[in-house]
Amino acid sequence: MKMIDSLQQSNGLQRFLTHGFIVSLLLLALSLFMHPATARADAPVLTFTAIPDQDQQKLAQRFGSIADYLTETLGITVKYIPVKSYAAAVTAFRNNQVQLAWFGGLAGVRARSLVPGSMAIAQGVEDNQFKSYFIANTSTGLTANTAFPENISGMTFTFGSKGSTSGRLMPEFYIRQYSEQSPQQLFKRVGFSGDHNRTIALVEAGSYQLGAVNYKVWEEAVAKGKVDTDKVSVIWETPNYTDYQWTIRGDLDSRFGAGTTQNLTAALLNIRDPKLLAAFPRSGFIAASNDDYQAIAETAVELGLLRQ
Repeated sequence: MKMIDSLQQSNGLQRFLTHGFIVSLLLLALSLFMHPATARADAPVLTFTAIPDQDQQKLAQRFGSIADYLTETLGITVKYIPVKSYAAAVTAFRNNQVQLAWFGGLAGVRARSLVPGSMAIAQGVEDNQFKSYFIANTSTGLTANTAFPENISGMTFTFGSKGSTSGRLMPEFYIRQYSEQSPQQLFKRVGFSGDHNRTIALVEAGSYQLGAVNYKVWEEAVAKGKVDTDKVSVIWETPNYTDYQWTIRGDLDSRFGAGTTQNLTAALLNIRDPKLLAAFPRSGFIAASNDDYQAIAETAVELGLLRQ
């Protein structure tokens, strides 16, 4: 009888332990389901950057949100790193410090020329119909006109960054086309502010009489009341051209797994969050290819800003 009691106790203990083990497994599975890991600790990090066309605080907020969105959507860790100049963004891409970048037209053309196999994959809806504004301090007496302003000879003028498409490349192209002079010939003094917000501030303050600026940055600044339009205004807008885009390195799939390029492209094209879109600002993203920027490349070669 004692043996039977011992066996019964042993079997009960075994059933108890088995039941406890099963419950533990279920609790572990439930925990993993409710708190999934977004990426393995040892998994490679997909890093991206962006041209510093506005102040760093605004860029950090914009692209930090994009990094969070891509991490959640792709299931791999995505990190944004800032750079201090357009040239630094291109260098980081060339050196594989970043695998994805938000470039302007000229910076993208430069980067892709240095990294064989790299591709433009997406652009804003507005980026294939982009334009620059020429702005003027109101003390010049210049007013808005549909024709290129003819009475600007001998004034002072500032571009944005030397590597900016909307703040330098295309404005210089149109200056040469319409005036048949180089900026240095046309203007008394030519400067480079570094970014679009700085251009607006310098012209508003009268440090320069004229400047060229990204039309999106101007319109956003005016809408937020950050521009004194009694002191500075738009006097001319350029014809349309193609500008910003997302560019990836060609070795993305070999580093992060087959299908990464396709999944990343889909994630960018499927951005619907109004806050994410408003931060750019864009109404959405559409597919892009290297061919879309051929005119930018040709213009850069013509102006001596890109080697063939």
